[in-house]
Amino acid sequence: MSMSSSSSSSSSSGFKRICVFCGSRKGHKSSFTHAALHLGKQLVERKIDLVYGGGSVGLMGLVSKTVFDGGCHVLGVIPKALMTQESMICGESVGELRIVEDMHQRKAEMAKNADAFIALPGGYGTMEELLEIISWSQLGIHHKPVGLLNVDGYYNSLLALFDKGVEEGFIPHSARNILVLADSPDHLINKMEEYGAVHHDHEGVATHNIVQDSATATATATSGVPPKS
Repeated sequence: MSMSSSSSSSSSSGFKRICVFCGSRKGHKSSFTHAALHLGKQLVERKIDLVYGGGSVGLMGLVSKTVFDGGCHVLGVIPKALMTQESMICGESVGELRIVEDMHQRKAEMAKNADAFIALPGGYGTMEELLEIISWSQLGIHHKPVGLLNVDGYYNSLLALFDKGVEEGFIPHSARNILVLADSPDHLINKMEEYGAVHHDHEGVATHNIVQDSATATATATSGVPPKS
């Protein structure tokens, strides 16, 4: 075991629950599978519970089963309209399954129940979830670390697009730094914990409560603007 893995014991983690966005497929490279298994083991070692979109296949299945088998709590969130479809496509979820009204509430519920977010390689759904949670951070709706596990440079093109957005004046330099980046799970979680500590010291109490409730986050997801208090 590496020094970083052995030093990141359960007592040192500042996170109780991490929401993981990832694909319902495994991808073509074995490195994607290894990263998902490694992330699951890291969560277990640090005694961090998992929040995810439900299902038991692909990378999401590898992470959830590893965390569940390791004795940590697993919360899967699925819209009721997709229950049959997701059961067919994604398999049966492990752990606790929470059924919500729609996709907006699904993301809001996942965000409300997590202390931080990590994206593994995935398709459109994974990228959409990642981009929305970054947007919520930029708007001040939450102040939780957002991590990207860039396995084998999978997200290099997306990161280049972000840099292009900064270059062309659409993304502020400060917003470009929202994303915490690493290529291994242990390194990523360590960096996210450091990010969280520094952010707390510099920002103090957030003007908005993380994601206050499902209604607030759902309204924001729909309009792009948090409702006025």
